[in-house]
Amino acid sequence: MEPLKLGKLPQPLLQSLLSRVLPDPRVLVGPRLGEDAAVISMGEKLLVAKTDPITFATEHIGWYAVQVNANDIAMMGGEPRWFLATVLLPEGATAAVAESIFGQIESACRSLGIALVGGHTEVTQGLGRPILAGFMLGEATPDTLVTSSGAREGDDIIVTKGIAIEGTAALALEHGPILAAKGVSRDRVRRAAEYLFVPGISVVNDARVARKAGPVHAMHDPTEGGLSTGLWELAQAAGLGLEIDLAQVQVLPETREICARLGIDPLGLLASGALILASPPVSRDAILSALAGAGIPARVIGRLVAREKGFRMVGPGGERDLRLFPRDELARWLEERSPDNNNRTRIEPRLNPYRTPIEQLLKHGCREAGAAFDSGGSFS
Repeated sequence: MEPLKLGKLPQPLLQSLLSRVLPDPRVLVGPRLGEDAAVISMGEKLLVAKTDPITFATEHIGWYAVQVNANDIAMMGGEPRWFLATVLLPEGATAAVAESIFGQIESACRSLGIALVGGHTEVTQGLGRPILAGFMLGEATPDTLVTSSGAREGDDIIVTKGIAIEGTAALALEHGPILAAKGVSRDRVRRAAEYLFVPGISVVNDARVARKAGPVHAMHDPTEGGLSTGLWELAQAAGLGLEIDLAQVQVLPETREICARLGIDPLGLLASGALILASPPVSRDAILSALAGAGIPARVIGRLVAREKGFRMVGPGGERDLRLFPRDELARWLEERSPDNNNRTRIEPRLNPYRTPIEQLLKHGCREAGAAFDSGGSFS
């Protein structure tokens, strides 16, 4: 039997595994492709639950873990409340590593009003780097619940900020010297590293603002497999097709250059930081205006159509099928660059000369650190 490749499990395998799950009448949204979190009835309120590990990064994994799990709670119309963390450290790790990770968790929780309520820690055999698996609980009500399957034919597809924000930051933070060798300027790498905070990988506020502005039928947080996979997952959950105008997809300047230099397609690169939402055209102006008022760039990039019309995108080369990614572009690049890359050992935090003082951003906030955000151009 052929070994599985780096990244998410293949979708046919995952669907087969999930088909064996026993039903529970109180589980309103269970494990299924395209939905961001589970939803369980608790009477008048709903419990929203999500777990997600951080495996592609070693810098700031505590910050990553809180943000990406909180995002998925927000995608269901919930408010993230309580966080648990399983922190696995490699042999040889020091107390300083644990202190750093917990400091990041604390900062991220404070920024979102979340309480760290438990978890597990240990030093584990066979690891080459720290691994953190987060578990987030949140609350929603039947009136605020939003699911990916709620998208409707004719809905606009709106995307906030830009694509591949998380992947761009990860490449800059983890592989700055390689980017420099490829001709990316030190300033560009520093700005890309700041994407973790500016524009940031959190979409909790994006979701709050959009829901308050007008009817939202569905929301989704694109992560592994990038925007393309996120769009496909949302359409699949709703049993619909989609039409995408690539000219409206925002690709930030650092993302564009880094992807071009490394031969990575930004449509398939880790995309936390962007919110995909489906809403009726009548609420378009109100949602875009509210997002702009909150300092969140957003564009209508397409619409949902009948399933039989398929998954189509229009770009400079004309109309074609939406490109699907069996695994994230970062996973592919890592494996092609070096089969042993994922086994490299890096226990102590290291100085990356290609990034700005991220800890200053964590401690004092992006505005005080003087960080800037260039909305950049569109995908072409």
